[in-house]
Amino acid sequence: MSTVASAQERFALAPEALRWRCDPASLGFNLSDEIPPLAHTAGQARGLDAINLGLAIENDGFNIYVAGDAGSGRTTAARRLIADVATKRSAPPDWVYLHNFHLPNEPVAVELAPGAGPGLAHDLEELIADLRRALPRVFEAEDYQQRRTDVTRALDAQRDALFADLRSTAERLGFAIEVTPMGVASVPLLEPGKPISPEAFELLPESKKADIRASGQELARAVEEVTRTVGRAERATREQLESLDRDAVGFAIGHLISALQARYASAPAVLQHLESVQADLVSRAEDFRSSETPPTDDSFDRYRANVLVTHDATTGAPVIFEPNPTYYNLVGRVSYRPSVGGMSTDFRLVQPGALHRASGGYLILQARDVLLNPFAWDALKRALRDHELRIENLGEQMGAFPTVTLKPAPIPLQVKVFLIGDAQTYMLLYQLDPDFHDLFKIKAQFGPTMPRSAETVRAYASFVTAHVQERKLLPFANDAVARIVEHGARLAEHQQRLVTRFEAIGDLLVEADQVARRATADHVRAEHVDTALENRDHRLNLVEEQIQVEIEEETLSIDTHSAVVGQVNGLSVMELGDYAFSRPSRITARIGMGDEGVIDVEREIKMSGPSHSKGVMILTGYLLDRYAHDLPLALSARLTFEQVYGEVDGDSASSTELYALLSALADAPIHQGIAVTGSVNQLGQVQAIGGVNLKIEGFFAVCNAQGLDGSQGVIIPATNVRHLMLKQDVVEAVEAGQFHVWAVRTIDDGLALLTGIPADRVHSLVQKRLQDLGSRLVHFRARRAVPAVRNGQ
Repeated sequence: MSTVASAQERFALAPEALRWRCDPASLGFNLSDEIPPLAHTAGQARGLDAINLGLAIENDGFNIYVAGDAGSGRTTAARRLIADVATKRSAPPDWVYLHNFHLPNEPVAVELAPGAGPGLAHDLEELIADLRRALPRVFEAEDYQQRRTDVTRALDAQRDALFADLRSTAERLGFAIEVTPMGVASVPLLEPGKPISPEAFELLPESKKADIRASGQELARAVEEVTRTVGRAERATREQLESLDRDAVGFAIGHLISALQARYASAPAVLQHLESVQADLVSRAEDFRSSETPPTDDSFDRYRANVLVTHDATTGAPVIFEPNPTYYNLVGRVSYRPSVGGMSTDFRLVQPGALHRASGGYLILQARDVLLNPFAWDALKRALRDHELRIENLGEQMGAFPTVTLKPAPIPLQVKVFLIGDAQTYMLLYQLDPDFHDLFKIKAQFGPTMPRSAETVRAYASFVTAHVQERKLLPFANDAVARIVEHGARLAEHQQRLVTRFEAIGDLLVEADQVARRATADHVRAEHVDTALENRDHRLNLVEEQIQVEIEEETLSIDTHSAVVGQVNGLSVMELGDYAFSRPSRITARIGMGDEGVIDVEREIKMSGPSHSKGVMILTGYLLDRYAHDLPLALSARLTFEQVYGEVDGDSASSTELYALLSALADAPIHQGIAVTGSVNQLGQVQAIGGVNLKIEGFFAVCNAQGLDGSQGVIIPATNVRHLMLKQDVVEAVEAGQFHVWAVRTIDDGLALLTGIPADRVHSLVQKRLQDLGSRLVHFRARRAVPAVRNGQ
C-alpha cells in the first residue's frame, strides 16, 4: 500500500492545477458598462498585419485569403480594416451603357466622373421629354405646312403640264390617253372622241393598221419619257420633303442637343453619343411626322442611359460584400423581357454584378460560397486575370447553337478581392488550382486561440461591453465577466490561452442575459453565466444522458471499484456536431502462446481508423524495444474495445491498451476506478492528447453515479496539465479527496499507479511471462515435429 500511496501522492495534481481562475477584482471594474467597448480585433496581430500588407500593395495578384475558423472575427476584422483604407481613397468612376447606333447588339460602355451617371440618365430623360413636346409642334407649324404645300403644289403643276403635253401628243397621233394609279392607258381613235374597238380595228385595211401601230409606238415612247420625267420630279420632291423634315427636326432639336453638348464638353464619349442621337433623330424625321403611326415610348428608348454603377464622390472607394456569389451576381447578366413571339432585350437590361460595383475598391466573398456556385470561381479568376468584366449569359455560352444576343462592351476591372474561408479550403485551392497562388498571394491567418494576458483579458471584457450595447443586454458584473473569460480558456482547452471565436462568446452573453432577466436581476452575475452553460448542456446532452443511463443499468459494463487483470477503462470523445462528451470504454487484453504478435481486433474487422492502428503498431514497437533484445517476442495477444460498435480512431488510447497488455502479461490486477488517457511512443513516454477536460469529466460522472470512494481518478499525460479547465464539481471533488487527477510522463509512472506494484517489478513479471511463453512455444513445436521425423524414417 505504501507504494500505491507514494505513487498517488507523487503524481496527483493539486486542485488549483485543475482550472485557471480569473479574479473578478483584477478586471478593474464592477459593471461592464464602466469600460469602453472593443474597437478592434483582439489577439490576431498576425492576420491583421497580413491584411494591412495586402491593402498597401497595389500590384496585380496581391488579393487576400483570410483563413480562420468561423466566428473568429475574421470577416469583421477584414471589413473594419478595409473600411479604414477605403474612406481615404478616391471614389472610382461611374459606368453607363448607351445604345450603339452602328452595332445595336454591342452596347457602348461610357466612363463618367463619380456620381455623374445618374445625372446623364436624368439629362437624357429630360431630352426625351423635350423631344416628345417639340417634335409634334414643329410639324404642325404654319411655316412648315406652307413650305410643304409649296413643294407638293410645284410637283402637281409640273405633273399636270407634262400630262397635258402628253394628251396633245396623243391627240395628234390619233389616240386618247387616261392616267391611272396603275399607269397611262392609251386607245386609238377612229375619229375624235370615238375609240376604235378591237373588232373594228381588225376590219381596217392593213396599211391603216400599220399607221396606227406606228403612231402607237411613238405615243408609247412619249409616255415612257413623261413617266420618267414625272418619276424624277416625284423623287426630287420627296427628297425636298425629307430635307424639309430633317431641317425641321434639326431646327427643333438643335438647341436641345447643343445644351447637353456644352454640359458634357469634357466627356468625349458622351459628345459622340449625342451626335449619334441627333443624327438618328434627323434620320427618323418621317417617323415622328407620320400621323398614322405616332411615336410611342419605345421609340425613344434608344436615347436613354443604363447606369450600370454609380458612386458617391465623397465616400471613398466601394466596399462590397456579396453574400450569394453566383455567376450572375459576380459578373452581371443580360436580362430579358417577354414580348410578342418570344423574349427580347436591349442595352437597358444589362445588369451589374458585385465585381462591377466593387471595381476601384474592395470585394469580400466567402470562399466556400464561391466554390459551391457553378462557374463562379472560374468567372472570378478570369476577371482578375484579364482585368476586365465581360457580361455573358451562361445559356448563350453553353447553347448547342449560336444565338443573336447582346455583347456589352467590356469594362476595365481594378479590384482587391478578399476571400474568407478556413485553412482547409486554402490548402485545397493551393494544391489543386494552379491559378490560386498567382491571384491570391497574401494569406492572412486568424488563429483559433490567443495568449492569455492582461491585455487579452481586458479585450474580452471590452467585447462584453460592445455586445451588451449592440444587443441591448443587461450589464455584466465583474464576476460574470470573469466567468466568461474562464469559459474562453475552457473553449481554448488551455489555461494560458483564450479562444478567439467571439461568436460563441456572444451567444453565451445573450443566453446569460435571458437567465438574469428571468430572475428579475438588474445585471448579470456569475451564477447566471453558470446556469446558462448548464442549460446549454441540458439542451444538447440527450445522447450523453442515454449512455450514462445504460452504464448505470449495466447495459454498458463499466467497473469503477474492483481490480481486474488485463482490463483498463479508457476514455474517448464523441462528437455530435454541436456537442461533445466523453464516453468511458472497457479495453481488454488477452494473451496466449504463439507468435502472431499483438492483434488489434478493431483493425482486423476494419473498425479501426489509421491513427488508432498506428498507435497499436507503436505499442508493439515499445514491446520489442523493452522485452525482445535477447529473445524473439513469442506472443499472441488480442486488444479490443468492449461494447464499442463504431469506428475507433485516434491514438489517445494507445497507453491504455499497453497498460492492459502489460497487466495481462504480468498477471497484475488493475484498479478499475482509475481511467487512463494518453498516447505512447516507442520509448514508453506518454504524450498529450485532445479533449482532456471532457474525458476527465466523463469518467467522473460515471464514478459519481456509482459512488465515489476516494480511490478513483484519471491518469493523464503530464503535458496535458496546462490544458485543464475542469468543471467546478470535479474540482470540488478533488478538493474533498473523493476524486483524483494524476499526471504521468512515462508508462512506468502509470504502471505503479494502476497496479500498486513498482514498475520494475511489473517489467520483471512481464519478461518472465514472455520467456515462459517462448519456451512453451518451442517445446510445443518440438513435440509436434518428432512424429513427423519418425514417419519420414
